[in-house]
Amino acid sequence: LVSLFTTSFLSAAPAQAQIIHAGQACVVKEDNISERVYTIREGDTLVLQCLVTGHPRPQVRWTKTAGSASDKFQETSVLNETLRIEKIQRLQGGRYYCKAENGVGVPAIKSIRVDVQYLDEPVLTVHQTISDVRGSFYQEKTVFLRCTVNSNPPARFIWKRGAETLSHSQDNGVDIYEPLYTQGETKVLKLKNLRPQDYASYTCQVSVRNVCSIPDKSITFQLTNTTAPPALKLSVNETLVVNPGDNITMQCSLTGGDPQPEVVWSHSPGPIPPNSLVQGGNLTIWRIRVEDSGYYNCTAINNVGNPAKKTVNLLVRSMKNATFQITPDVIKESETIQLGQDLKLSCHVDAVPQEKVVYSWYKNGKPARFSDRLLITRNDPELPPVTCSLEIIDLRFSDYGTYLCMAAFQGAPIPDLSVEVNISSETVPPTISVPKGQSTITVREGSRAELQCEVRGKPKPPIIWSRVDKETPMPSGTMTMETYDGKLRLESVSREMSGTYKCQTARYNGFNIRPREALVQLNVQFPPVVEPAFQDVRQGLGRSVALRCTMLKGSPMKVATSVWRFNGTLLAQPLAEQQDYSELKVDSVSRETSGSYECSISNDVGVSTCLFQVSAKAYSPEFYYDTPNPTLSQKQSKNYSYVLQWTQKEPDAVDPILKYRLEVRQLTQRNTIQTFIPVQKMEKGLLLEHILPNLKVPQSYEVRLTPITSFGAGDMATRIIRYMEPINYPNPTDNTCRFEDEKICGFVQDKMDNFDWTRQNALTQNPKRTVNTGPPTDISGTPEGYYMFIEASRPRVTGDKARLISPLYNITAKYYCVSFYYHMYGKHIGSLNLLVRVRNKRAIDTQVWSLSGNRGNVWQQAHVPINPPGPFQIIFEGVRGTSYEGDIAIDDVTLKKGDCPRKPIVPNKAVALPGSGVPALHSPCLCGPLTFFLYVLLR
Repeated sequence: LVSLFTTSFLSAAPAQAQIIHAGQACVVKEDNISERVYTIREGDTLVLQCLVTGHPRPQVRWTKTAGSASDKFQETSVLNETLRIEKIQRLQGGRYYCKAENGVGVPAIKSIRVDVQYLDEPVLTVHQTISDVRGSFYQEKTVFLRCTVNSNPPARFIWKRGAETLSHSQDNGVDIYEPLYTQGETKVLKLKNLRPQDYASYTCQVSVRNVCSIPDKSITFQLTNTTAPPALKLSVNETLVVNPGDNITMQCSLTGGDPQPEVVWSHSPGPIPPNSLVQGGNLTIWRIRVEDSGYYNCTAINNVGNPAKKTVNLLVRSMKNATFQITPDVIKESETIQLGQDLKLSCHVDAVPQEKVVYSWYKNGKPARFSDRLLITRNDPELPPVTCSLEIIDLRFSDYGTYLCMAAFQGAPIPDLSVEVNISSETVPPTISVPKGQSTITVREGSRAELQCEVRGKPKPPIIWSRVDKETPMPSGTMTMETYDGKLRLESVSREMSGTYKCQTARYNGFNIRPREALVQLNVQFPPVVEPAFQDVRQGLGRSVALRCTMLKGSPMKVATSVWRFNGTLLAQPLAEQQDYSELKVDSVSRETSGSYECSISNDVGVSTCLFQVSAKAYSPEFYYDTPNPTLSQKQSKNYSYVLQWTQKEPDAVDPILKYRLEVRQLTQRNTIQTFIPVQKMEKGLLLEHILPNLKVPQSYEVRLTPITSFGAGDMATRIIRYMEPINYPNPTDNTCRFEDEKICGFVQDKMDNFDWTRQNALTQNPKRTVNTGPPTDISGTPEGYYMFIEASRPRVTGDKARLISPLYNITAKYYCVSFYYHMYGKHIGSLNLLVRVRNKRAIDTQVWSLSGNRGNVWQQAHVPINPPGPFQIIFEGVRGTSYEGDIAIDDVTLKKGDCPRKPIVPNKAVALPGSGVPALHSPCLCGPLTFFLYVLLR
């Protein structure tokens, strides 16, 4: 039993997808906005599978939009048909998308919303208010117990006093309510005009109604007449200034609070320093450092009232970065020092605390003598804060000299800082230039580069370097870099460092005037970037092929040399200058010219390579995975057969395929059985079929399929054939399927439709279901009898389809009759269709019967003749109408050999109810079997 068939239809099919779950789901349901919702408990394992069909086999990518974090897609995605997330967290909830694409038509995208369920521990806080009543004769005390919890779904709150459950307004002293804007996360128990019996133990119990088996949680608070919020006092001032190296202790003492508050110390920014110790309310820091400065917060919490908080601003004295500025006469807009004009010398240090710095000025080693012409100013708005300036009015020759500014913390063991500046006729503003030949620096990637700007003037200020053409940081990570010798040194430069750099004079430690600047260009040379890095080139024997290696990027962007090799052997290839590519032509593809071609392109900096694999061998076949029921049982032995189907990838790219080599190996054995399958003609999209006989139940097999052309063997394709248990084709019988068993006689729901048929009876149907539609019972009239129906209520929309598919039946007769009862009652009834699916080279569905509209509140019987040419299935398709009063039901499905009865058989127990409004019955659409099966045979 070995056969080969081909079909002439185009077997390429666009991708289709369906999401199913296989993890620890609590429930998967349809919600009221027409979407599938997968509910799972936090910490469980999420498993979603994307079932795909289509040819070639679609590739699957999972992506997600987040739940509470962002609505943007994740940057990463999962390329797999199965998505698995261990110990899922609440932020991983959201909408998950399965995208399947195979290059045919548009990609298929399906989604499911994952709802992660959780219940945190509740938090209970107590607030008290006291109000005067009747003009101060007495006071009323009101207590609010506030219970808050994070949960999904929203929690249900139960308040208890002792063992007694409290309800809203059960007496005048109790009120339970939900504050505004809390979205179900908070419930408040209000005790009005506190009474002696109100001093008791209160419990807040929260529940998510055991969803996902999440247990209830609770918290208890003992309310007494001494219940009070926390109160604190500090042993130090709110601002504390210390010296480096000191040992300090900050004491935070409780002065009130019942229950006993918990005291916690924290630091901002950053954590508590490692050289510290917290003991109760005391925080001790040993050998304090400058980096230990910051805000230290002492907080007391007992869940009564608001937390008590005290903050200490701890300042560790420090002083660094002494700088000076020379500012010529601002009024006269001068940039040079001139006799007769004003001059300002400024001094600044970075200090903590800044305002405690004391500045002193000296001239030629002696304290400066202040007068009407020599003034001291602070906090100049044009200068950094807390800057001290020495202003010289009407500069004279006698004012020339060396000035020194000294900054100090008086009485503190912090070393003084000083800065010196010389004022003379030689003190001139700076100029900046780039040395000759240094305006453009060219280096190779990975080497060291040095950019230089020369500064002249007295004094020489620092140089500030920055990028000009790119808003990117310098190699140090900052936007600017400071150098004192005018040289910018860059280690291990990369191509991204190429560009224009600006050097400019700083406005400190020199003249406080408009900065002088210059530009330096850095060119980083790097090897070429070429394409293709690899290309598989297929061509028929005797045909020519051109191979081109193109330089996409590089510095310099010019091909200096190119070298071609064939299977490692050097080829002679002339190259025209100034080209950005190199090309080689193979005049005739043959066994001798097939192989590996390598093109090495150089731009005198480095070499990059294109690799071409040239051959005349055929591409691999592409297995067809959507063959309906490919497993065939053999009753006479414990063997089975398998229908293997495939198409050929790009058959016209090379010489015609002559045959296929088929190798079959049982997975538990090493020996392989090899056969050859001849081929007459191969076209793109042509579906080939071969039956693999005598496979052992229940073994699995590895199948290798290799196309053979006049060139030789092509690329091989491999797949695993697995034995599937329900492989026998049942024979049609005279038994009637009444859907009384959960297995529903082997019928299955179609995974590619919009929704499912539902099995129910009068006892299990929803008591709130839509009235004026649907059957009250099954055809038997008993409440225990089951039937199948479609629910037309939300989230269903017009045109949604539900398909119920029978088992696959062997053909043992020429004619068959499908009989069934249908119930189509409601003013919005859509359609009920019967289809026959014949297993040919692919599944072919043909509609053979259809009925639409309201048919009254009565069960009616239909008989549909069919004439299938091969194994077949029957499909009941319910189509939702224009609104919710459109439920359709079926029952008692029978498949019999032979013709259908010529006269309708009236059901014994089918009774039209009074006032049911049964319309005049119109003949259903009965598509003749002759038309249907002529179509099948022609296909």
